[in-house]
Amino acid sequence: MDTTRHLDSLRQDLRRVADVGDASARDVAERLILALEPSLRMALLDALHEAAGEITAQLDGAVVTVGLANREPVFTVVGARTAAPAAETPDTFEDGDAVARITFRLPESLKVRAEALAAQRGQSLNTWLVNAARLAAGGSEGPSGDGPGAPGRNRSPRHVIQGWVR
Repeated sequence: MDTTRHLDSLRQDLRRVADVGDASARDVAERLILALEPSLRMALLDALHEAAGEITAQLDGAVVTVGLANREPVFTVVGARTAAPAAETPDTFEDGDAVARITFRLPESLKVRAEALAAQRGQSLNTWLVNAARLAAGGSEGPSGDGPGAPGRNRSPRHVIQGWVR
């Protein structure tokens, strides 16, 4: 964490206050800035250390610590971490299939539309995407029977196929 911008902000505030006075007031302000910087860094570090303790108290089995690297605070989290709550990611699906985790990137506009469709069905986005993948792969459509719709499939009643078949 870079504390320099916070200390710079305090410097600017003190200079603005000193600008109200004469040249000697500005000189005193500059001296105070130089003299107070180490104390301000320590006060900021103490506040961050206290915050880390409060966060640790809220976590289950993890510890947050604050250390220094090149005069800047560095946070470290030690302890058990889980990817998601167990209720959200079971080890297997209802059909006994094991769960695989993937990274899936899609345009923000598509994500928003998919979230809206999932919400209409009372599903999480993950459940909706799993059903969409099942449909696209030729699997079952899920409990509702009508599925979310596979990519590239046009279910519009206005879609007409014309041609000759032999």
